[in-house]
Amino acid sequence: MSGVATFETMGTVVSLRGATPGAASEVRAVFAGYDHRYSLYDPSSVLSRVADGSLRLADTSNEVREVYALALDWRERTGGAFTPHRPDGVIDLSGVVKALAIRDAGAVLDAASSGGDWMLSAGGDVLVRGHHRADDSWSVGVVDPAHRDSVVGVVRLEAPRRAVATSGTAERGEHIWRRATPTFVQATVIADDIVTADVLATAVVAGDEDDLRRLTSDADVDVLAFAADGTVWATPGAADSVRQVPAAP
Repeated sequence: MSGVATFETMGTVVSLRGATPGAASEVRAVFAGYDHRYSLYDPSSVLSRVADGSLRLADTSNEVREVYALALDWRERTGGAFTPHRPDGVIDLSGVVKALAIRDAGAVLDAASSGGDWMLSAGGDVLVRGHHRADDSWSVGVVDPAHRDSVVGVVRLEAPRRAVATSGTAERGEHIWRRATPTFVQATVIADDIVTADVLATAVVAGDEDDLRRLTSDADVDVLAFAADGTVWATPGAADSVRQVPAAP
């Protein structure tokens, strides 16, 4: 297996395991393309021009409008817990763009590795293929939102492909647009695809207990959610897949 490659993009760090130098370069280009089109921090990006009124959304490319339509579809599917609109009305597609970049980068890694093993991690979102080594699954630590230096469990990601996304307020503060009194401070979602995992992790933190129940009943996912009052919610699959880590003496 190839070594570890890292680079910064979209305000976070991307880490690759199992990628050749050529594949890592292609993955970097995938992320750069999404960042160039959708970043609201880059005044020359397509979405920034839409936000400042110099470009109509109707005049953007089919790809941009399709990403917006995807975000609207997720708003509908989550009952509004996830939304592509900021409170001031500005269209912000960051809730789906990073996951889409990970998805497309995964396709690049599939092609480059000819079905080999790899892991792609980007700011709390992880997509894997195959195994870490031999019959040992890839694994991802779940950090305690109340104690960022502690790991409360380890999610084992079984082959052939699995995705996990974590959303929360511990590291970046209140950056999620909530539609209710804050109920959850962190949510980890395990799914077959990274877009579903990422969107639903955001939706759980943005919503309340009713949203969590509905989202986990409507989607084939597993969820580990930490409430503001210290309660931990876990679907049966999440409880089974998270291996508890003993507390340090």
